Amino acid sequence: MEKTIDESKQGESLVLEQKKENTRKLFIESYGCSMNFSDSEIVASILHNEGYNTTQKLEDADLVLVNTCSIRDKAEQTVRKRLEKYNAVKRINPGMKVGVLGCMAERLKSKFLEEEKIVDLVVGPDAYKDLPNLLAEVEDGRDAINVILSKEETYGDISPVRLNSNGVTAFVSITRGCDNMCTFCVVPFTRGRERSREPQSILEEINDLWSRGFKEITLLGQNVDSYLWYGGGLKKDFDKATDMQVATAVNFAKLLELCAKEQPKMRIRFSTSNPQDLTLDVVETMAKYKNICKHIHLPVQSGSNRILKEMNRLHTREEYFELINNIRRILPDCSISQDMITGFPTETEQDHQDTLSLMEFVKYNFGYMFYYSERPGTLAERKMEDDIPLEVKKKRLDDVVQLQRKHSEFRTKAYVNTVVEVLIERESKKSDQQWSGRTSQNIVAVFPKEDYKIGDFVTVKILDCTSATLIGEAIGLSNL
Repeated sequence: MEKTIDESKQGESLVLEQKKENTRKLFIESYGCSMNFSDSEIVASILHNEGYNTTQKLEDADLVLVNTCSIRDKAEQTVRKRLEKYNAVKRINPGMKVGVLGCMAERLKSKFLEEEKIVDLVVGPDAYKDLPNLLAEVEDGRDAINVILSKEETYGDISPVRLNSNGVTAFVSITRGCDNMCTFCVVPFTRGRERSREPQSILEEINDLWSRGFKEITLLGQNVDSYLWYGGGLKKDFDKATDMQVATAVNFAKLLELCAKEQPKMRIRFSTSNPQDLTLDVVETMAKYKNICKHIHLPVQSGSNRILKEMNRLHTREEYFELINNIRRILPDCSISQDMITGFPTETEQDHQDTLSLMEFVKYNFGYMFYYSERPGTLAERKMEDDIPLEVKKKRLDDVVQLQRKHSEFRTKAYVNTVVEVLIERESKKSDQQWSGRTSQNIVAVFPKEDYKIGDFVTVKILDCTSATLIGEAIGLSNL
């Protein structure tokens, strides 16, 4: 399960530079993981060339699209409420068309179009290039649907527009789909099998971003460590590759190095990693290049070997500990974050205590924590009884959250009286007199504005902290 976007950004309608000749208006919202936000940029790019400018005013839109997530029930309920809002506006403006994109589109296609009749258009994650044809169907008065999952589509030939961007950071998608069949996760069924994007197209996108003033990119995939380019096709078919394809294949460590060398002044991040696929050559590459950020998001989901097996996680508690120890050895200044699920079917109090003891061992910098929510279509939903009472799930989640808060405070306190490099991304949410940015370790830092500006790399002396934020004062500009 990939980590979700900052909750404050969920559902933002996204806007880009306008083409004067475009006469129609697109309103697009995104929910869920970083990949959905990246996909929305691809969709906007495709429709930009079809005569649509984006708008932040729902009431002005000719076309309303919501890019959806099926990871958690809360996300689906939020999207349904938004669809109710769209259709209330549509009753006033009957010419407006409403469409659903992404993972919910694939999963609930017939429900949205035929049973509930709440949308005109349903488009799955691999069908965005078909949008012009689907919109033509809608214009002719027919419902339109394409949720076919592809074995090849990576959108490597689409130059994404940067929606609602701060002009400093951007996502670059490098893989699509996932081959890990975790029993709690719907992604393999909604996004299809794993395939990687051609390396040169990734480097071209990074160069384009640098030329436009961007200072940091995040390489995105449901499981970035599985990146493998051998000329195209599914990762699972690599065993059929020719000797030449094997000899010239590019894995994630090699791609990471190519990106770091291509733009040595640009920060490189990546997300999300999977414990069984994160190889030490990736960690060693991170150590080799200063511009590769020293942060790994490493979802574990549970600290219990029994529950990990029930989840079909392809690693054990002991293997995870060994990986953590190797990361600490190779990259002592690396921050590590987690995903954790409490209340998975059959979880006992001992399983829960195993999770807490794992957290005590790692002492993560931060995490994304949820109680188990049964997702239709997953292996867990089909084969396991959701047998943990909600109050128990919530109690265990609270235990995990409180322990993470303690560890986050422990980790941030270690930065007090040290000097860090911060990339300024925005004004602080709490004060218009302060800048906010992140360190290489993905820790938020705030400091007085003085004469610095968004996009500057600044050396900051840390004077204080909260459990989530470093507080300091600028010393001067830093040259990455």
